[in-house]
Order: sequence, then structure tokens, then C-alpha cells
Amino acid sequence: MRPAGDVRKALLRACESLAARAAAGRGPTLREMAAEACVGLDAARSTVRDMHRYGVLALVHERPVPYRNRPVAEYVPAAMAAQASAANDAGMAQLLRAWG
Repeated sequence: MRPAGDVRKALLRACESLAARAAAGRGPTLREMAAEACVGLDAARSTVRDMHRYGVLALVHERPVPYRNRPVAEYVPAAMAAQASAANDAGMAQLLRAWG
């Protein structure tokens, strides 16, 4: 398999950085990642699409923005999404044990 390219590495670092600063359950949009990584929007669009398809990024939410009629996707690195899911599963398990 080919190693990750510079654009992909820059977008992943930007996504990790922005997601760490975002509120819980939120993530950066494509434009925010492209601006943070100093990558062109067309290159970012195709790279983020591929990263999402291969499971590197996870879609967490959609948010309305003023520059578009449709809501835009918010992404986080898949590892961060898995950690949040595991924490939610543990909380649900505690709730069910206490309840039942």
C-alpha cells in the first residue's frame, strides 16, 4: 500500500487539532480543515472524501452554515470517534446495571 501523501497528513493533523478544540460531539468542516492545513479546497474535498471512505475520518454531525443552503458535514478522526463511542457504551452499561 502506498504511504499517505502530504495533503492527507496535513488534513488529518488539522482535523485532530480542530476536533480537540471543538465541543463534545462536534467536529471541523471540510473548509475549516482545509484552512487550518493550508490546502486548496478542491484537493481537500477529494482527499477528505477518500479518507472518509477508507475509515480514517468519521462523520459525526451536520451543521447549517451561512455560505451554503444545505448543512455541511463535520468530521473527526476515526480513533476519536471510537473512543467517544466506547465511553458512551460504558456509560450506558452503568445505567442499565443501576436500573436493573
